[in-house]
Amino acid sequence: MKSKPREILTVGCLFSFASIAASGQPSAYITNSADNNVSVIDTETLVVTTTVTVGGEPQGVAVNSADTLVYVANGLDDTVSVIEVASNTVVETITVGDNPQGVAVSPNDQRVYVVNVQDGTVSVIDAANNTVIDTIIVGINPLRAAVRRGGDRLYVTVPGEHKVSVIDTTTNTVITDVQLPVPAGPAGIDVTPDRSRVYVANTNGSVSVIDSTTNTIVDTITVGSAEAVAVSPNGERAYVTRRFTGEMDVIDTATNTVVDTVAVGAIPRGVAITPDGLRVFVANSGPDDVSVIDTATNAVIETVEVGLDPIAFGEFITPRLLIFADGFESGDTSKWSNTIP
Repeated sequence: MKSKPREILTVGCLFSFASIAASGQPSAYITNSADNNVSVIDTETLVVTTTVTVGGEPQGVAVNSADTLVYVANGLDDTVSVIEVASNTVVETITVGDNPQGVAVSPNDQRVYVVNVQDGTVSVIDAANNTVIDTIIVGINPLRAAVRRGGDRLYVTVPGEHKVSVIDTTTNTVITDVQLPVPAGPAGIDVTPDRSRVYVANTNGSVSVIDSTTNTIVDTITVGSAEAVAVSPNGERAYVTRRFTGEMDVIDTATNTVVDTVAVGAIPRGVAITPDGLRVFVANSGPDDVSVIDTATNAVIETVEVGLDPIAFGEFITPRLLIFADGFESGDTSKWSNTIP
C-alpha cells in the first residue's frame, strides 16, 4: 500500500521520504548449527516452507531491510552465506575472519558487519559486490552486533573483556568502549527504535541498559542467564532469552522491569519479533524447535520443529519494520531520500 511522504526528525536532521509497505508474509530464517542449514518459517502459517543448505555451523543471521537478502555467518567455515529471499538459494559465499558468529546489516543495506570470535575483529562487507572492505579490531572474543537506526553506530558485545565496543561506521573505528561490571559476559544486543537505548543481555543474569548519547550504563535489570535480546518494533518491550532455564523474560522498557516470564523450550538462543510486533520467535537448541509467542498474552501459541541445534542470533525475521514517532511504518529504507550510511 502506497503512502504519502512523511517527515521524521532524527540525529538533528529532517528526513523526507516516500515509502511502500513490504508485501507478502514475513519469514523467519532459523540457522541450524548441527545440520549446516537454515529452516525458513512462514510467520503467518507457522510452517517450515523450505530448508537452505549453507556453510558449516551457521550461527548468526540477519536480513536486509529491502527483504531481498539474508546473511548467515558460518562459524566452522569462516564464511558468510548470502541467501536470495526470492528463491531461497545461496547466491554468494564470502570469506571473513576466524569463527564468525554475529552479523548485522546497515539500515541502507550497503554494509554487512560480521563479528569474528577468534580474530577479535569485525569484518565490514560491501553488500554491492560482496567483498570485505575493512576489518575492525574490537577485543577478545567478540560475539554479537547491532546497528542503530540511521546506521551511524555499530555496537559489538565483547564478553572476553566484559565490554561493548561502540563503532563509528563512517570511519570504521572504535570511538569508545562501555565497560560492564565483571563478570557480565555480554552476549546478545539490540537498540531501541528511537536510538536512545542499547539493551545488552549478559550471561551473568542481567541486562545492561546503555544511554546511546553518553555511552554510559543507566540501568541494570536482573533476569536469568541471559543469552539474546530483541526490542519490539514500538520500543515498548524487550524480550530476553534465558539459556539455562528454558524461559524468556519480558521487560517493560519504560520502567526497565520484568513484567512477565514465559516458559519456552530448553536452551533458548536467538529471539526475534515479527514486523507487526504481534509474535515473538525463540530458537530452542535443546528440543530443536522454535517457540512462537503471542505478545498480547505472552503465551506460547505454537512450537515449530526445525533442524538440529537451532541458534538464530540476530534479526532473523523479514522484513524489518521501521516505526517512527508519528506511527508511520515502513520496511523499505531504500526509498529514503537521505539515509545515513
